[in-house]
Amino acid sequence: MPNHDIFGLNAETPLVLLKRMGRSIQAKLMAKLEYMNPACSPYCRVASALINDAEERRLIHPGMTLVDWTYGNSGIALAMAGVSRGYKLLLAAPEKISKEKQDLLRAVGAELVITPADALPGEPRSCMTVAESLVRNIPNAFFAGMYDNPVSLRVHSEITGEEIWRQTEGRVTHVFVPLVSGAMVTGIGRCLKQKNPAVRIIGVESMGSVYSGLFSESGTTERFSSEIEELGSLHASSFWDPSIIDEVVQVGDNDAFNCGRDLLRLEAVFAGGASGAVMAVALKSAASYGERDFVVALLHDFGGYYLSKMYNDDWMRSHGFYRKAKTTVDQITAEDIIQLKARKDLIFAYPENTLAEVFEMMKQNDVSQLPIVSYNAPIGSISENKILSILIENDEAMNSKVVGFMEQPFPVCLPDATISELSGKLQQSASGVLISLSDGRLQLITKSDLIDALTHK
Repeated sequence: MPNHDIFGLNAETPLVLLKRMGRSIQAKLMAKLEYMNPACSPYCRVASALINDAEERRLIHPGMTLVDWTYGNSGIALAMAGVSRGYKLLLAAPEKISKEKQDLLRAVGAELVITPADALPGEPRSCMTVAESLVRNIPNAFFAGMYDNPVSLRVHSEITGEEIWRQTEGRVTHVFVPLVSGAMVTGIGRCLKQKNPAVRIIGVESMGSVYSGLFSESGTTERFSSEIEELGSLHASSFWDPSIIDEVVQVGDNDAFNCGRDLLRLEAVFAGGASGAVMAVALKSAASYGERDFVVALLHDFGGYYLSKMYNDDWMRSHGFYRKAKTTVDQITAEDIIQLKARKDLIFAYPENTLAEVFEMMKQNDVSQLPIVSYNAPIGSISENKILSILIENDEAMNSKVVGFMEQPFPVCLPDATISELSGKLQQSASGVLISLSDGRLQLITKSDLIDALTHK
């Protein structure tokens, strides 16, 4: 059926598996792309619902001016929902918001008042105070207050939270949520914890934001100017409910922006710096989770709004954030190489095996070398060349135990070891590298395996 209202779309935002960035993690790591909707942010649903609610209560009607303060995304959503219904838009925003957001707001027809980025809440020049002043002095104006409107809390509880539960088939165990107004984390948290109190809700914020201090009850927040947009707050939200949240983690600009850039290069997920911050925390935390854990990271800001900032190498260099991207070779890992090989259990010898038994194993499996393993740990190795040299000196040694003749054990690496790391190990006279898999098994990688991987890249 055709859709007659762009804001009436009921499609779910995608929940996608991170195959490359999460490959060394036992838990299932999923990214919920909340920016994939007409307004490119989770405020899309909120803006439409807010206007519907205000119209139903006869607080607004077409022709009026909707006023609000914004970090950009909420204003874009409100402007798109408002102008399409006949409303004027007047928005106050801090000067740090990207040029792309400012250009889009003006393009959609919103009037924009830019305020100093360093103005604190309550100061006359802050975007919040400016917006409130505009409402008082403009006739026929309505203050939308998207960040503190109860509609926002209801949307994230009844729609976003329910959607996560449905998309994960109730298996979700951890949710990483960006902290801005508090409506998203509280709404999602209440919904999921009502269904399963064991679900852990982790809030992510920028350095200098107030929530970690509130959560720890220290009440103190170190003043820090972050370049990350759409994350954190300098004042407590009316929706802040620490009983719903299990942990609050702060992220620095460097980690946020570079993780965001990695999302695009490795996963084709075009998200912004706030999403990069959420994913950086999710990756670090999920490294200690088990295979039964199901992790959802909410990515809520669109990368296209930051082409002049985090996706601009010169801007990244000028702010000291630039990190050279990994080469194509460095993106190939041991896990990728193993997937290219025919999956077979590793053939290995035990210390008590005789040379004759070991040699027979080599012939039957068409290999020229074997690791020697004791209690699932490599303690040595043996090769055809070594067996030949032993027999030349003593042709009766075939009935002797291999432990007395074994060579150095193969080096051991984890599945996320890059092809450069593996090559370095093999150059150190090693004929193979053992990869310790998450299930405890071992796999062997040789120089020929590296060549195969490079020719298949």
